[in-house]
Amino acid sequence: MADSASLLSVRDLTVTFPTKHGPVRAVDSLTFDVRQGQTLGIVGESGSGKSVTSMAVMGLHTGAEVTGSITVGGRELVGLAERELNRLRGRKMAMIFQDPLSSLHPYYTVGEQIAEHHRVHFGSSRRAARERAVEALADVGIPEPRRREGEYPHQFSGGMRQRVMIAMALVCEPDLLIADEPTTALDVTVQAQILELIARIQQERGLAVILITHDLGVVARIAHEVLVMYGGRAAEQAPVDALFASPAHPYTRGLLDSLPRLDDSDDAPLRAIPGSPPSLLIPAPGCAFAPRCPRPAAGSAEERSRCETERPTLRGPAGHPAACHFPAYEGITS
Repeated sequence: MADSASLLSVRDLTVTFPTKHGPVRAVDSLTFDVRQGQTLGIVGESGSGKSVTSMAVMGLHTGAEVTGSITVGGRELVGLAERELNRLRGRKMAMIFQDPLSSLHPYYTVGEQIAEHHRVHFGSSRRAARERAVEALADVGIPEPRRREGEYPHQFSGGMRQRVMIAMALVCEPDLLIADEPTTALDVTVQAQILELIARIQQERGLAVILITHDLGVVARIAHEVLVMYGGRAAEQAPVDALFASPAHPYTRGLLDSLPRLDDSDDAPLRAIPGSPPSLLIPAPGCAFAPRCPRPAAGSAEERSRCETERPTLRGPAGHPAACHFPAYEGITS
């Protein structure tokens, strides 16, 4: 059953892409909720299924088989006609991408692009839509918005272009905002500014936000809940404080251990997770993380066999499940 307070409810989402080598299940039986006013951080390595999940929520996959259930505000999106999805994109849900320059049209001013977005959904006049574009640029902290709405994307810095994308996403006042690696191409100072902007807007408007990232440091700054993905599946789900205080899945522990620390010496080696991400074309029969996990190697033959042959399911304390046969909570292994 979905949480009655959830704006977004995803149940058993599976996304499969056909390839010449066979089907690739990029997302496998994923379930999660996002409540109004909540920020969910989805983390994991490249290829873990984070962006595929966000694109599925927006209904942007072509040529892929999407099964399961995705509801936004109680409306089922899986199987919905493209015309109906277009009505919901922008009005009910919106998305910002990691590369704003490739997402903005180089031949039109930023004001024209934001205004067009507003006109499509509200049928407003050109003058009213341009005024709304100016307001949207001011809302995201762009100085002299009335002058700058007449400029082109190449006249903006990377951080300012990302602010333009946020303005475009929010101009129609959606309930759900998906931010897919929104700070990847930005320097550290600008990253912090963009994250603060997203957090401020989320609080002011009571948005439900999904933040897609590979950086747990980013998640720690603004997320309320965290979903850790590995090999297209959920590895762990928890409130952000619980995840950082007591990671239950060894993959989550590896991600946390790989973060640089302030007390590290200049020549301290990086703490990387050994091995490579799993093949989605030939999924492992057991735990996808088993070949990289320190637990099976140190455990008994029976434990190693279980990890290698039996796929774990999400289990554990309410609100903090982990897909591990031997999850650890507060140092206690079960």
